[in-house]
Amino acid sequence: MRKIQENSVASELINFLNASPTAFHAVEEAKKRLRNAGYEQVSERQDWDLEAGKRYFFTRNHSTIVAFAIGNKFEAGNGFYIVGAHTDSPCLKLKPVSKVTKGGYLKVGVQTYGSGLWHTWFDRDLTVAGRVIVKEEKDGSVSYSHRLVRIEEPILRVPTIAIHLDRNVNSDGFKVNTETQLLPVLATSIKTELNKAVAERGPVKSEEIQVDGKKSDIGMINSKHHSLVLEMIANQIGCKVDDICDFELQVCDTQPSVIAGAAKEFIFSGWLDNLCSSFCSLKALIDATSAESDLKDESGVRMVALFDHEEVGSHSAQGAGSPVMLDALSRITSSFDSDSKLLPKAIQMSYVVSADMAHALHPNYMDKHEDNHQPKLHGGLVIKHNANQRYATNAVTSFLFREIATKHNLPTQDFVVRNDMACGSTIGPILASGVGIRTVDVGAPQLSMHSIREMCAVDDVKHSYEHFKAFFQEFSDLDAKITVDM
Repeated sequence: MRKIQENSVASELINFLNASPTAFHAVEEAKKRLRNAGYEQVSERQDWDLEAGKRYFFTRNHSTIVAFAIGNKFEAGNGFYIVGAHTDSPCLKLKPVSKVTKGGYLKVGVQTYGSGLWHTWFDRDLTVAGRVIVKEEKDGSVSYSHRLVRIEEPILRVPTIAIHLDRNVNSDGFKVNTETQLLPVLATSIKTELNKAVAERGPVKSEEIQVDGKKSDIGMINSKHHSLVLEMIANQIGCKVDDICDFELQVCDTQPSVIAGAAKEFIFSGWLDNLCSSFCSLKALIDATSAESDLKDESGVRMVALFDHEEVGSHSAQGAGSPVMLDALSRITSSFDSDSKLLPKAIQMSYVVSADMAHALHPNYMDKHEDNHQPKLHGGLVIKHNANQRYATNAVTSFLFREIATKHNLPTQDFVVRNDMACGSTIGPILASGVGIRTVDVGAPQLSMHSIREMCAVDDVKHSYEHFKAFFQEFSDLDAKITVDM
């Protein structure tokens, strides 16, 4: 059997994906990698004391993270060289009251998040993951902590209906009512009743729980969600069910991400859109700033910004439509000089690579691509264009990004959507219009976008990482050679 050499960048991506079932987990994994590389965490709730030549990061809502390395020659008013991506993916999120019992089954009420291919969620081995707010008591005082949770084993399933009961499904198509037919099954009612460990433990009444002498709604968690789910969460994070105040949980697949295909050329995984871009940009930043000499001649700030809520429009306190990017640029600039006139100058000196996965040519649906713009797997990063500004790319920004690739013999491709099809969008136009930064939209080509199980090429992971790393290392010198508004 022929031994195939493993791609180290792709292998690292697999580890990142398997550790990141939610945006919260992706940010936690990013934090670990940044800390291991010597990055220092700063808080948006405190003043920043920044120094040239140092590296920092901050989080917002623990679902958005911004990391930056300040060049040794940085001065207030100099530019920021940024790769932006997002941490969220389409999924099913538990409703505030998820407890559903019908037809002898315990089911979990869910909301659809983003534009998922919901038919792909049927007949999968599913579980839950997310974050939990936990009450903690120590020395007579009460505090509340944020904990991440992930149930490893498959506990949920959305079963399809047998073809015998839906004879026209293959001719009419598999149509899903997301309110009534997409509820995961947790257990049967009779089995749950026979489980004494759960049945003997009655629900806690909210009036029995007090915090600082006042009645609390903490006990209400028992009436909103199935005890089975609450017990598993409590066991996982090491607390009592009564101490669970609230949570944000989502349903996720249990099948691990893998390098696959007969030639080991593909990655099969959930969350490639857009954790692939998030990982490649993060690794590129770390590797472009780890050596002591990396920032020696840098006059700008190298930055990665990974936002939450892109899949639902970015309009949140931690989305790309929030002030988080502008806040970061402003606070970094003002740390070196309080002159407010320097921030607009810095913005005009800056550049964003909006990195979000791209549509590869599908061999079974080739008519969905315009004839001259058919990105291929293994073909390198795709530069996205749209005359109606659904992507923020223009001639200047695409040239700069492509020039870096040319210098390093890295392949690039181009994409425009057909005129008779609607075009998606990214954080690119949001940052370009909201902050005023020059932006190029790019992405690695993939298939099965927004499926529970997507695929991309191992080579394009390596191309993405190398392109982003070269961007960080060389953009300031290249940008100095182009003249536009003079």
